[in-house]
Amino acid sequence: MKNHPVRSHRSQEDLPREEQLAWKMAQVATDPVEVTDSAVEMIVNRFIDNAAVAAAAISRSAPSSARAQALSHAPSRGGTGSALFALGPVTRTSPEWAAYANGVAVRELDHHDTFLGADYSHPGDNIPPVLAVAQHTVRDGRALVRGIATGYELQIDLVRAISLHKHKIDHIAHLGPSAAAGIGTLLGLPAEVIHQAIGQALHTTTTTRQSRKGEISSWKAYAPGFAGKLAVEAVDRAMRGETSPAPIYEGEDGVIAWLLDGPEGRYEVPLPDSGEPKEAILLSYTKEHSAEYQAQAWIDLARKLLREHPDTADPAKVASIVVHTSHHTHHVIGSGANDPQKYDPDASRETLDHSLPYILAVALQDGRWHHVDSYAPERASRPDTVALWQKITTVEDPAWTDRYHAGGARQSYGGRIVVTLTDGRTVEDEIAVADAHPAGARPFTRENYVEKFRTLATPVLGEAEVNRFLGLALRLPELTADEVRDLTFVARAGQLPPAGRPGIF
Repeated sequence: MKNHPVRSHRSQEDLPREEQLAWKMAQVATDPVEVTDSAVEMIVNRFIDNAAVAAAAISRSAPSSARAQALSHAPSRGGTGSALFALGPVTRTSPEWAAYANGVAVRELDHHDTFLGADYSHPGDNIPPVLAVAQHTVRDGRALVRGIATGYELQIDLVRAISLHKHKIDHIAHLGPSAAAGIGTLLGLPAEVIHQAIGQALHTTTTTRQSRKGEISSWKAYAPGFAGKLAVEAVDRAMRGETSPAPIYEGEDGVIAWLLDGPEGRYEVPLPDSGEPKEAILLSYTKEHSAEYQAQAWIDLARKLLREHPDTADPAKVASIVVHTSHHTHHVIGSGANDPQKYDPDASRETLDHSLPYILAVALQDGRWHHVDSYAPERASRPDTVALWQKITTVEDPAWTDRYHAGGARQSYGGRIVVTLTDGRTVEDEIAVADAHPAGARPFTRENYVEKFRTLATPVLGEAEVNRFLGLALRLPELTADEVRDLTFVARAGQLPPAGRPGIF
């Protein structure tokens, strides 16, 4: 990897194209280096992972509304159309709308992969737009794999270097450019075109972080699908010769100068050098539990505490529970966010998903986490749960913040818990990473990804459709273009809700 210095430049400096970050990202996208076997294996894993969580979510409100919107848009004239999750390979829509609807389904349950660095990301969000364009333009599995590898690489590289959340910018601002670049790799576009698409995608996907603050709404699920849709549209415009604001990152009135660290801001963005494989996907990790990633380890620790110290689940025996953790966890999903909604039994599922006090209380009492049951209104309002929940707070511990940013073996997304019981005893324990993390107690393997898909998808799709999809997905890099067109799934009869309220379309 090579670190590239990035800063704001005055217009008079006339920053050459070759020194602009968007151009350097385009060079990564056009590098013909082969995807390594280990990266291919993980791409297959994450493709299955995305499908699993999308299948489990297809009857929910946000994916259903997004699917209805997409169905109103017939395949565009430039290709054969793209498939929508839940409707099978026969039903087709325009690729930008398939990217949008499938992206919403993938994101709805907050149950797919993650990478945390200077910022946050769900790099699996690159898959729906790249897949949609692959189906529409009749590309094979090898091209699809190459496009996905680029999307993962560039989003993760940006996340490692540039903090968006510090400036209250939503993390889809890293996804729009990475998805546009991934589509560029898929299509074999020249660097000049990809450069323009990256700039347009960044310009149109820079939004505020209010989508993840306070009472979190259904837009949290829409945001990455929206970014994927805008990335498809950006590539389309760039292919037609339309240009982007430039330099999009470094310009005097650009993203760095006015939305991020300002004219004095400095970044070192790591990117693969020419001929170096795109393996950033291997740095990411999936979720065993349907909750914000920084809660994953705490669910695992809660299960352990319930087994070893059952009194920690009884609000009558607990005086307080204090979680010592990183700055990110404390301020994003902990009490440091200062969001009263994180302690509200009537809060939305999206809000509870970002409330570590709630998640810890339920996991301590149930010894498990379920993508539906753990968020049910009757579960959130149970009196003994509310009582325990209100006794849980988080504090930032500099040592755990340092480990969060450490990288390598020291990197941690956990912390230390101190439970003070009413009889004066204390229970203390700690956890560094989730059990399913590559450095955890039970790292996810191909078998776990397949099992996750079967568990989440079989009730919705049926065993025959699950087996059909897996038969294709497990051969992803070898698929013909016709087989890529079949890379979707159809829901069993009765699984999709009736039509909702109409909109403009």
